[in-house]
Amino acid sequence: MKITIKSILGAALISVLSYGCSESLLDKDPISSFSGQGFYKKASDAQAGVNGIYNSLQSTMRLNFAYWGEGRADNVTTRHSGDPFALQQNALTPIINSAKWDNFYTLISRANYAIKYTPTVFQTEDSPLRNQLLGQARGLRGLAYFYLTRIWGDVPLITEPYESVEQDIFVARTPSADVLKQVEEDLLFAAENCADNYTGDRDKVLFTKSAAQAFLTHLYMWQKRYDKAIETADKIITGNRHSLVSISDWNNIFTMGRSAESIFEVGYNETQTNALRVLYALGSDSDYVPSANFIASIEEGDLRKEKIYDVTQAQPRKIWKFFGEGFNDESADPSSNNIVLTRLSDIILLKAEAHANLNQNDDALTLLNQIRRRAGLEIMDASSANNLYGSLIGAILHERSIELSFEGHRWFDLVRTGLAIPTMKPINGLSDERNIVWPIFETTILRNPNLEQNEFYK
Repeated sequence: MKITIKSILGAALISVLSYGCSESLLDKDPISSFSGQGFYKKASDAQAGVNGIYNSLQSTMRLNFAYWGEGRADNVTTRHSGDPFALQQNALTPIINSAKWDNFYTLISRANYAIKYTPTVFQTEDSPLRNQLLGQARGLRGLAYFYLTRIWGDVPLITEPYESVEQDIFVARTPSADVLKQVEEDLLFAAENCADNYTGDRDKVLFTKSAAQAFLTHLYMWQKRYDKAIETADKIITGNRHSLVSISDWNNIFTMGRSAESIFEVGYNETQTNALRVLYALGSDSDYVPSANFIASIEEGDLRKEKIYDVTQAQPRKIWKFFGEGFNDESADPSSNNIVLTRLSDIILLKAEAHANLNQNDDALTLLNQIRRRAGLEIMDASSANNLYGSLIGAILHERSIELSFEGHRWFDLVRTGLAIPTMKPINGLSDERNIVWPIFETTILRNPNLEQNEFYK
């Protein structure tokens, strides 16, 4: 995503919120500071404001997408200290780096400015650009709050920009159910107003109708609203905007980006980089390597196996998935690969799981076998699903574990299906439901007298 990052700092909220925007796709000159009213004067200003939200998403996901989505789950193991070790050992404390929510609230603050002031630079409410920009801003804000609630539970809900010292900067936490209502509203608005697609390098890295529908599907599965999840997933599957790639091109989803299968990616380049290599690629020194349980869980004949990790080693020390089969570069340089947050196979398997939860097994098996067939595996029926994985839902969750391995889904899948404790207790002793959420970072608690630490970490 060709965006030059030059942050614009403004007022703080909860001592971690700032507003601003990066240099836009239109190559706007950087600005040191502004008020919302003073900055938003023309359409290119509104575009720059929305680009600043994507800038924050880049910072937010560059490392932590794996810490939050994989680090506490069963598919990875680590020899590293710091967050990787703490998460794997279930030794979370209020001073680990992944307990910080700063970047999320910077993103939200930027989104709030864009949502308030974008309409002021357009003469009519039916301007396509106006509505697309508002859709992107609200979609990204909804995505941020969805992650926040899944990681920390109850969080401060802020939907207006901070513009006056008379506003309360010490915002208390809002019940997660109420935050998720706002998430749904934002994503529904995005699904209605975002573009179907974009051209060139912008495609897949800007929020589209399909991205909104994909994250709505995740939201509805989190809430166990299976009928709604099927409805939104079906819009993607039948919309002819995305298709499964062949198994020979499977690694290209991650190494090249913007594939036909991809729905939404966080865009990076040589300037805006991420930590994928540190996370997965540095051989004996990467943050994470495949666990023995994960390796043992892969079915014989699965064509994905040699594309996921270094099969030449008895104890694999590299995850090839994001860099290509046989990748052997030991450089610790930052990565410019995009991070794929959701893709068609993810949505197909969520829809299969929703059908299975509603005892619509034929529909579930049809979808499950689409993914298995591509992987070179035998077609599964209800009997083989029960024999191998205890249930059809178990078979679908296993398929998600392999197909979406290390992409940031596994921990959230375990939590939303009630499997976090049964899966992780034998590995690291996780036994208390209150321990499933992260602690709130210590400094955040100290600076805001209206914030209370999550119960388990008091």
